[in-house]
Amino acid sequence: MEKNQKISQPRKKVGLALGGGGAKGLAHIGIIKTLEKVGIPIDFIAGTSMGALVGGWYAATRNIVFLENIFLKIKKEDMIPSETVKGVESSKLFKSEVFTKLLTKLLGDKKIEQCSLPFRAIATNVENGKEVILSSGSLVDAIRASIALPVVFQPVKIGDQLLMDGGVSNPVPADVVRQMGADFVIAVDISSRWVRIDNDLADSQNIPSFIASAFAVVEYEVAQQVLKQADVIMRPPVMNYNWLEFFRAKEIIRAGVEEAGHNMVAIRKNGGYPKQAPKTVVEMISDFLNTENL
Repeated sequence: MEKNQKISQPRKKVGLALGGGGAKGLAHIGIIKTLEKVGIPIDFIAGTSMGALVGGWYAATRNIVFLENIFLKIKKEDMIPSETVKGVESSKLFKSEVFTKLLTKLLGDKKIEQCSLPFRAIATNVENGKEVILSSGSLVDAIRASIALPVVFQPVKIGDQLLMDGGVSNPVPADVVRQMGADFVIAVDISSRWVRIDNDLADSQNIPSFIASAFAVVEYEVAQQVLKQADVIMRPPVMNYNWLEFFRAKEIIRAGVEEAGHNMVAIRKNGGYPKQAPKTVVEMISDFLNTENL
């Protein structure tokens, strides 16, 4: 071996832990897009709530742009008006028939163990509040269980367990991807230590947003312990968005892109990933056009 020849180190296996947060979780799309773009591989994914939806989709399809385009088509008038959401009975408006049909149409009957990337969805046992790590069985059911925010969505029965939103028990599953075999854990925390109060949220009729925001405060406190398992923690600046603002997908996804960019030096340095070779003019123009289309 020549004197100046460097010994290449084996790359670290990357685990991505995606937290919950309703529409704020669209930032996960921007983060995954950026990691793909700069050549940082993702070996394991674990997601809670919206993180389970984005992470599960990517683990199954490896096509994050398709999911992005679905959310970019959502307009404000597509959202359920707050005046139609009244009391606990409003949960009927959120029964998951329509949502399940859409997920089933897109993902079919794919099982978690058939995903292209190892994936885990986090849910919470309704009876005892304990964390449930879903690692096999229907991917659609696992996602539905992980996002089943009380009152907003009905709990999901899987096996002999009745499951609800995973944010109650493990808001950002950094420990789970570590257990899956990740050497380097990137956690994306979109929980908030405070509740955004605006005209819509202050309206007592807007139960879903209020419940989701209140849960976000609890999740923030719980997340602080599990985040100790992460090597890099991304916190996209999305606290000013509320749970239902999916029509602001373009802004939220961009926030994820920018947050990933800010953390790239730390990821490369601590994860042992070298810089990419300089891009050609054609590649740079293509990147510019793609960014403009966000």
